Amino acid sequence: QVQLAESGGGLVQAGDSLRLSCAASGRTFSNYAMGWFRQAPGKERERVAGISRGGWTTYYADSVKGRFTISRDNAKNTVYLQMNNLKLEDTAVYYCAADPYKMPWSPDYEYWGQGTQVTVSS
Repeated sequence: QVQLAESGGGLVQAGDSLRLSCAASGRTFSNYAMGWFRQAPGKERERVAGISRGGWTTYYADSVKGRFTISRDNAKNTVYLQMNNLKLEDTAVYYCAADPYKMPWSPDYEYWGQGTQVTVSS
């Protein structure tokens, strides 16, 4: 089992940037595909981005393409989500997820973090 801990959320203004981090522990990090998901109040959970075990393949939701970048550092057991040009609709709780078998574009992962709040104000 892998444990995940997100950090980096906060309150920002529209147009600002923010970088989320997710630190993994417990198992060999490089064996897991990693993903970022988000859930806004009253809405269903949404896939945001995913990255393969080696970092060579990535996936992005259409809503964040060109603004968000997912990356991973297997030496540091950490996955990142760089978010640029944030919009009001990006406001949500962001969750990090891991799975040893899924692809970056999979809609569901096995292991989840507790989430970090991102709030974008006008």
